[in-house]
Amino acid sequence: MQPFDVTVAFALALLASLAVKFWLATRQMRHVALHRGRVPAAFEGTVTLQAHQRAADYTLAKGRLGLLSMAFAAAVLLGWTLLGGLDALNTVLRDALLERWGPLPYQLALLAAFTVIGALLELPFEWVSTFRVEQRFGFNRMTPRLFFADMGKSAAVGAAIGLPIAALILWIMGATGSLWWLWAWGAWVAFNLVLLVIYPTIIAPMFNKFEPLADDALKTRVSALMQRCGFAAKGLFVMDGSKRSAHANAYFTGLGAAKRVVFFDTLLSRLTPGEVEAVLAHELGHFRHKHVLQRMVTIFALSLAGLALLGWLSQQSGFYMGLGVAPNLAAPNDALALLLFMMVLPPFMFFVSPLMAQVSRKHEFQADAYACEQADGRDLARALLKLHEDNAATLTPDPLYVRFYYSHPPAAERLAALPSATLPVTS
Repeated sequence: MQPFDVTVAFALALLASLAVKFWLATRQMRHVALHRGRVPAAFEGTVTLQAHQRAADYTLAKGRLGLLSMAFAAAVLLGWTLLGGLDALNTVLRDALLERWGPLPYQLALLAAFTVIGALLELPFEWVSTFRVEQRFGFNRMTPRLFFADMGKSAAVGAAIGLPIAALILWIMGATGSLWWLWAWGAWVAFNLVLLVIYPTIIAPMFNKFEPLADDALKTRVSALMQRCGFAAKGLFVMDGSKRSAHANAYFTGLGAAKRVVFFDTLLSRLTPGEVEAVLAHELGHFRHKHVLQRMVTIFALSLAGLALLGWLSQQSGFYMGLGVAPNLAAPNDALALLLFMMVLPPFMFFVSPLMAQVSRKHEFQADAYACEQADGRDLARALLKLHEDNAATLTPDPLYVRFYYSHPPAAERLAALPSATLPVTS
């Protein structure tokens, strides 16, 4: 593998992905702006012009920030790779820490330093998104104090969880020979399965309060639905989502006996009991069709393929030199290989994303159909309309943008596919 070939392949992938992203983003913004002045015919009488225009303005505001973030991220990626940023960071840490602390602590320090610098570079965009865009449209309920407290907690949890697994992976890479990637994959899968078990009860409560569902009538209705669907959960909980955002949601979390159903308080305050039941039935549809299992298997399979590829690339000096990094001669290159691979893979994988999005949209249609079998389709239609309006989701996305990015079908397609749904008239 020649360094020049690696440089050319990476540069072409980055430029091509960036060009397509900009093209799709500008198409989306033009399409939404063009249809801002009129509610789509399918929603006349059900969505007000004011709500439609608010959703359009929210989409455009996020799109403009997204364009800036996209350009900045590409510049940062070039800075880390071809312009020598990662090589410089590695040289500084290697010279300062290798002899004093040894190979493993030096490599962990490299991973940690890269992560911290990356987070600091992204911080301005997160701030603008939260306190400018989300604030402007009435979604943000975070204070600066809570914003930085969340950052601190995330950093602490990330260090407590990430550093041990990173140390294990680095040890495996250095100690298990040419098939290290297979052992590393096994460790990564085990780690993710354990995380699914401990996340609901240990990690999530660090950021939000979870209280048992107190509405007895709703609890009875939801429990009956779950019994009909053959789904068992450890509990029904309400999360104080309104602490940070006005966006509403509900989700399942956990694995095996640790599964629990979580409702955002914003969701319960907005939807009727029948609509909550329909939303939950949709989520149960994902389990009935084994979408969650399929997604996990797909992710694990892709990670195995990725680690196998990394196992080969990490032995090629051209892989490092072609991406602006001089490989270590007297120290392990495992952390360097991991960082380079994580940075350069997204531009190549970007062109696979439409396939993943298509599969996800298919799953959503299947879950909707299941929800209509187990609950009232009209309740599901009303819930979807309320959630689209409350979340300011545009009703007029660009069709090509949808095919490339949307993991959920657009509102018009989704509502039209509901077999028994009739749209309510807005009062």
